[in-house]
Amino acid sequence: MLNYNGTLIEKESFQLQTGNRGFAYGDSLFETIRVIDGQVRFLEDHYFRLMASMRMIRMQIPMTFTYDYLSSQIDALLATTDRDSVLKVKCTVYRNDGGLYTPSTHEVSFILEAIKGEVALKEQYEIDLFKDHYVCSGLLSTLKSTNRLINVLSSIFATENDLDNCLLINEKKQVVEAANANIFLVKGTHISTPELLSGCIKGIARKKIIEMLEKSDVYTIEECAISPFEIMKADEVFLTNAVMGMQSVTKYRKKKFSTAVGGVLSLQFNALQ
Repeated sequence: MLNYNGTLIEKESFQLQTGNRGFAYGDSLFETIRVIDGQVRFLEDHYFRLMASMRMIRMQIPMTFTYDYLSSQIDALLATTDRDSVLKVKCTVYRNDGGLYTPSTHEVSFILEAIKGEVALKEQYEIDLFKDHYVCSGLLSTLKSTNRLINVLSSIFATENDLDNCLLINEKKQVVEAANANIFLVKGTHISTPELLSGCIKGIARKKIIEMLEKSDVYTIEECAISPFEIMKADEVFLTNAVMGMQSVTKYRKKKFSTAVGGVLSLQFNALQ
């Protein structure tokens, strides 16, 4: 089942029109929201990120599209399936049909889809740089829009080279993120992650881990510009997104990493409500 603008419909009966602006121009946003044991995780954070993103790209937010409304629509969708088997809910919002590059309306529609499955973190996880194309630095790249071509190409590159993931860089040759996750580097008790101006996604897991580390008596956290060379100097590297949580990296080129700090922080992150 899908929830399309508040109406539950069979997925097979949904038809995407060629004038859909998400399809035609990438004029859409999405949120991937984790469901654990039937419970929706960090929904308030996802909601407020979605609202901020919609405002940034000049979408017209319906007065009825409140946090309570979104929560109730997700619950209605989950009620149609085995809630405990759902891995994530994908919420896609797109500007309604009309116009070419200049839209004729700023009104929006939304689709909610419940996706089943499970997350399996890996004990061995190898990454490398993807250098064929660059992410543009700046705040527009922090949005989760459906324009993800670099992420697609880097994921294909990873598969072709027997890698688990690839790191994206911007036009300044700064590390931005992985193909599907934010990145954190550990050096002693200091942890760093790319700053938003580098062009990294403003991830919910990233936000929660930064908040968690800011309260820590053991670790310090810094958002800053990160060069690829700093990966080689790190003691540990771990990746984060809202669905998988935290994945420790064990190898980058010839450098092998410990996973001790990532293991401890992963337990703390998983305990967050």
